[in-house]
Amino acid sequence: MAKKRPQTKARKQQLKDSEIPVVGAREPCPCGSGRRYKACHGRAAAQAVTELVQRPFEGLAGECDWVALRELVPAATVELTLKGGLPEAVPSVTLATVLPMAWPALRRDDGSVLLALQNDTSSGDLSRDLADTLQRALETEPGSPVAARRVPADGPRLQDLLDPEAAFEPVVHSGFEFWVPGAENATPEVSASLERANEAAIPTTMLTGVDAAYWCETPEKNHLRWVMPHPEEQLLDALARLHAAGTSSLGEGTRLVGSFRAHGLMVPVWDLPSAMGAEECEKPAAELAERLAQALASDAPLSADERRARGGLTNRQVTLS
Repeated sequence: MAKKRPQTKARKQQLKDSEIPVVGAREPCPCGSGRRYKACHGRAAAQAVTELVQRPFEGLAGECDWVALRELVPAATVELTLKGGLPEAVPSVTLATVLPMAWPALRRDDGSVLLALQNDTSSGDLSRDLADTLQRALETEPGSPVAARRVPADGPRLQDLLDPEAAFEPVVHSGFEFWVPGAENATPEVSASLERANEAAIPTTMLTGVDAAYWCETPEKNHLRWVMPHPEEQLLDALARLHAAGTSSLGEGTRLVGSFRAHGLMVPVWDLPSAMGAEECEKPAAELAERLAQALASDAPLSADERRARGGLTNRQVTLS
């Protein structure tokens, strides 16, 4: 008798990398390898999602203001311009520092979109998270908020969606009335929510004579927080030169006290007297900008005093993100 041929299992059709959907980490990988998703194609996807992008707003118009609105400014909005224009039935897209109920985005009844900047995000690329939320908001039914979700690792970034030539012009608000058109006619519940948010907001004003500098008022003293685009090491050298020369302040009673590090940029901070308002900062800030430009242009080695000043500034850095 002829031997029976051994039966073989039908081979599972192999999918291309681009066709493999996202599944649960412990589920079999859809590629057909027989391994769990997290040990197969999910490994690269997880790495792409968790890898921290140091400068998520790099390449966008107004990168320094993006950082300020993300980390420093309580209430502000910016009209955004999309590549190719707005979709039909979407009259406007507005970036907001924060929205009610910590919504990532909101499609208003009139079809306009509000995109929140200060929410927690699911990946290491803030730009990709915001772009995903924006895309979903554009397709959400009017009158609905957009929920948070895990963002696909290969999704677009803000740099892919926004017009790079459009101006980025923040409008700083004294409160959160921009949440609700006609806030004076809002329901008692909404009015109470607005009141709580407004009470927690630190009064903040954007200077007009220099870029990305924000004055804020606190009970004991005022501050100027200035997001700067220069490379960190170069900026530290320049500030150290000014500090050692006694020219790093904004006038009598003010002093450079340190800096934040946020989204790949440095944010020097000055303490101000409580009587020094935003208008009084304009001229000293413009003059400091000129001194700083000269210090940035110098390539001379730091002196002993300048090195000590640089060490002090480095020790007073706080990383926000």
